[in-house]
Amino acid sequence: MSIDAENRSGGLRYWMHADARGHGWVARAVATVAGWALTDWGLDRLEPGHRVNNPASGAVARRAGFIKEGTERQKFLVDDERVDVDTYGRLRTDHSPVFDPLPVAQG
Repeated sequence: MSIDAENRSGGLRYWMHADARGHGWVARAVATVAGWALTDWGLDRLEPGHRVNNPASGAVARRAGFIKEGTERQKFLVDDERVDVDTYGRLRTDHSPVFDPLPVAQG
């Protein structure tokens, strides 16, 4: 996660190994972190994004309460090719998704 303290916003990235996908863990983790960031950490906005050829990442963002805001054309250079990125946003004022938050290890 990257935080822009001046603007009270953050960028959020996530990834899960292929063998562990399909259990909903990433969506729970993203929703949990987003909840902390938008309440306890005092951020007003979070933005995840993903390459358009990875629709599973978009599904994670939507399940974690993010709304698709658009596509940034040719945002990243990957293996000498420009790739488009779908961008999502979640505001502090947005409705939070219903989910079972992940436990937090203290210490």
